[in-house]
Amino acid sequence: MPPFIPFASADLGAEEAAAVAEALASGWVTTGPKCAELEAAFRASTGAEHALAVNSCTAAMHLALAALRIGPGDEVITTPLTFCATVNVILQTGATAVLADIGDDLNLDPARVEAMITPRTKAILPVHYAGLPCRMQEIWALAEKHGLKVIEDAAHAAGAEFCGRKVGAGPSDAVCFSFYANKNMTTGEGGMVTTPSAELAEKMRVLALHGMSRDAWNRYGKNGSWYYEVVECGFKYNLSDILTAIGLVQLRKLDRMNARRAEIARQYNEAFGKLDEVELPPNRADSKHAWHLYVLRLNLDKLEIGRAEFIDEMKARGIGCSVHFIPIPLHPYYRRTLELRDPCERALAEYPRLVSLPIYSKMTNEDVERVIAAVRGVVEAGRRKAVAAKL
Repeated sequence: MPPFIPFASADLGAEEAAAVAEALASGWVTTGPKCAELEAAFRASTGAEHALAVNSCTAAMHLALAALRIGPGDEVITTPLTFCATVNVILQTGATAVLADIGDDLNLDPARVEAMITPRTKAILPVHYAGLPCRMQEIWALAEKHGLKVIEDAAHAAGAEFCGRKVGAGPSDAVCFSFYANKNMTTGEGGMVTTPSAELAEKMRVLALHGMSRDAWNRYGKNGSWYYEVVECGFKYNLSDILTAIGLVQLRKLDRMNARRAEIARQYNEAFGKLDEVELPPNRADSKHAWHLYVLRLNLDKLEIGRAEFIDEMKARGIGCSVHFIPIPLHPYYRRTLELRDPCERALAEYPRLVSLPIYSKMTNEDVERVIAAVRGVVEAGRRKAVAAKL
């Protein structure tokens, strides 16, 4: 039997191993010169004014919210179709998370956002679902009209573009990226936050390391000083040079890795566009999709099998799949704690249809053909059952 194709796998090799060895040999195993190098390289790659390397996208979002002084009494609007971290960081500031439903592109719907704005609303936190940028022009216009901050959850969107500009370089107050193990580029655990504001960048840098004054970052270097002051009640969100060394190699490979993802998505679209039983992932002409995820939507009215059986059948054929995401209102904690002003009907209706297929840069053409054959086989079996049931 051919080897199992996992849902995700990082594209790592000898270059990353050599970079880690170099970092270890340098003696800088925590935050040091490699972090500064990655921040500079990420600024150059995205066109961002400022960038701060941190230990996760979750940390990046929390830092941004905290540095913007969002807290108790404030409301932040975000999407129901996201990972729990997006909502948790809002709650951890003491603010209220307000959900607004998704649109046709599975991203936050600007019209639903506007309907949720109240005098207590302080920020919008859009999520670029699967790597397709949100309709940011409309979101920025809403923010300007109502005097709101914008923090982008770009965990899926490294290398994505909107209206000819890289995600991370727009007018949003902060844009937060993930370098987690399954992301388009990885440091194992890690992330980055970009901002056009020098003041906000400095606030986040201080908060990211216990609230210590900026010179504390360099106190062990040749020109550093032992003296520091705690100027804020901060966090421990810095990224180590060991992990940053991996990120520097990954960033150099990002365009190539994203191009491979796009080619796989093209092959999938060509194959699955002929199947009435599934709906292709959304895309838009104004954006360059990062293809972090390839999300099929099952047309369940044309299949006897449901999503769970579909995934089980794929696994039996040696293909790993996943689901992105269980909508926020379906989790017990949020059912107890969030006021659902918007019923999020679109997100809840789409959820039973969502299946994420493997898509990562080191997939071979043979791997891709196996995934295509498996989807066709499961769909055809489900179709035959549906036909038989009607006889």
